[in-house]
Amino acid sequence: MCGIATLIEPSAPDWLAATVQRMTRLVRHRGPDGEGCAFFRPGDGTMTPLLTEETPGGVTGSREPLPGATLGLGHRRLSILDLSTAGHQPMRDAAGDCWITYNGEIYNYVELRAELAAAGHVFHTGTDTEVILAAWREWGERCLARFNGMFAFALFDRRTRRLFAARDRFGVKPLYLWSTPTGGLALASEVKQFTAHPHWSARVNGQRAYDFLNWGLSDHTGETLFAGVRQLRGGEFLLTSPDGAAAASPQRWYELRPAPFEGDFAAAAEQFRARLDDAVRLRLRSDVPVGSCLSGGLDSSTLVCTMRAQLGAGAVARQNTFSAGSDEARYDERSFIAHVTAATGAANHATVPSVGGLLAELDAVTWHQDEPFGSTSIYAQWCVFRLAREHGVAVMLDGQGADEALGGYHGYFGPHFAGLLRRGRWLAFWREAAAARALHGQSLALQAQLVANEVLPAAVSDRLRRAAGRTVRAPAHLDLTRLGAEPRSPHPPAVDLRAPIRSLGIAQLTALNLPMLLRYEDRDSMAHGVEARLPFLDYRLVEFCLGLPEEHKIAGGWTKRVLREAMRDRLPEAIRTRRDKLGFATAEEVWMRGPQRETFLRLVDQAVDDAAGILTPAARLKARRMLAGEEPFGFLVWRFISFGTWLRRFNVRTS
Repeated sequence: MCGIATLIEPSAPDWLAATVQRMTRLVRHRGPDGEGCAFFRPGDGTMTPLLTEETPGGVTGSREPLPGATLGLGHRRLSILDLSTAGHQPMRDAAGDCWITYNGEIYNYVELRAELAAAGHVFHTGTDTEVILAAWREWGERCLARFNGMFAFALFDRRTRRLFAARDRFGVKPLYLWSTPTGGLALASEVKQFTAHPHWSARVNGQRAYDFLNWGLSDHTGETLFAGVRQLRGGEFLLTSPDGAAAASPQRWYELRPAPFEGDFAAAAEQFRARLDDAVRLRLRSDVPVGSCLSGGLDSSTLVCTMRAQLGAGAVARQNTFSAGSDEARYDERSFIAHVTAATGAANHATVPSVGGLLAELDAVTWHQDEPFGSTSIYAQWCVFRLAREHGVAVMLDGQGADEALGGYHGYFGPHFAGLLRRGRWLAFWREAAAARALHGQSLALQAQLVANEVLPAAVSDRLRRAAGRTVRAPAHLDLTRLGAEPRSPHPPAVDLRAPIRSLGIAQLTALNLPMLLRYEDRDSMAHGVEARLPFLDYRLVEFCLGLPEEHKIAGGWTKRVLREAMRDRLPEAIRTRRDKLGFATAEEVWMRGPQRETFLRLVDQAVDDAAGILTPAARLKARRMLAGEEPFGFLVWRFISFGTWLRRFNVRTS
């Protein structure tokens, strides 16, 4: 796991090498184990690696940057596979034709290496990086479909003078693009790396800022909150050259499609378990210790118990898990965590995030996140990954993706109910609604509202939302003219009520939810030099889950039914039958309405001032009413604060 940087400047400016080095060092946290840079000059075809003070000993190269270079590759290394200097990057193939800077893991690299060796390729390292280079030479762009992993890389092929950049299927690993004012193209793991460019200037992207401030969404398109900066989305690649970089357009190499399924519920549970077991097996491949996040919820507990089943009683080292607790009982999950550690014998290490810690570290978390973030739970996750690093664990398994693929959020109930009505299954609807009321305490009024949200025209739904005090398209606390944004919802027009759980799941996996959560997790983990691996996002498992019948996911008021059934003899029963959801939550409402209330209100005031009219005076009133208990509490106040902190931290211009 690493941080990468690429800069193309066709005019060969004398500052190119220094800029690539600065871009690389701005993400030292992503790769504390080594630094590498390489530069290419057209004409004579020269490609030269640069030795810096943080280049590991034994690596060959030049002490001086290559003059006249138009392309630079930078890399920060977090050593996970083949810890020797043989894994140093940028890495070239044996012929010196292809060079790569790469961030991620190809989990099936062992199998691919054997296949490529049989085809005549010779390997000199134990890395998956070398496997990517060989796969490119053997299959070209088609190599991407053979990779099971998380990855973002830029590969320069001197034979064709083409730069090939790609991102994994779901976008677990980040890759940002920025066309420079000097006619070049910059690629990076984090947006902050572009601040190293001598012509960088940060401006707000009004429409994306509106999406975040009003709807709590980010990372749902190829754009970012920085105007002019976009990201390769999951399943996209870019092919360009040092001569025409600015004109390059991303192309899609992967489309998420459900896999056909035949069989009954028992067969589904058996196949789910087999696929999950294999996903975990692949993600345990590492030359450094592997731990896991443990919230006490269904997904993380499943992974901890599956790891124990695979490691066995004779494991070399005790399994380590890392958790966040809370001093507020309703947010504290340590009693559930205790069930898992008792069943597995895992050693649990817990941290208790505090409001004081949040306020003290807000600037640092914002800097690492690159963009505003939607709740203080991101700080709890930050603390968990820091704790893991303090205990010497550099690889962590986590449960992202299960809720989206299996209908795990309670927000799936509305589409589920509406879908039953749409298909004329009235009796099934009444049974399901009654079960949800019994298991989750849903009222009839809430269920009617959930169904209405799915079936009513947007204009009617909007009026109902306003009457209920919920999000509307043009709120008084935002000046849309000043923001330069259209008052439109970023959500899909409608869920396909013929298969609503699948339809919403695909939307959440590709746009609405998961990309945002992956950005949060990548930045929180990599801020502390920790690699997060996500078995539930093995593409084979995701495609399988999406292809299952709706009732295998939600029925009788139970979410994620197939997972619960598959883990019947593996999970503690208190976890397997758990109905609530938290997941590294913080006591945000308690924090904001407690003794630090005035501190949070001052941060809102500062955000309104820094937003230069984007946030209206109504934002101050809204925050005061929420924190005084005069309106229902929501994440809106935090979004004001996070947005203002981001504007200041990155010196973002609002016009």
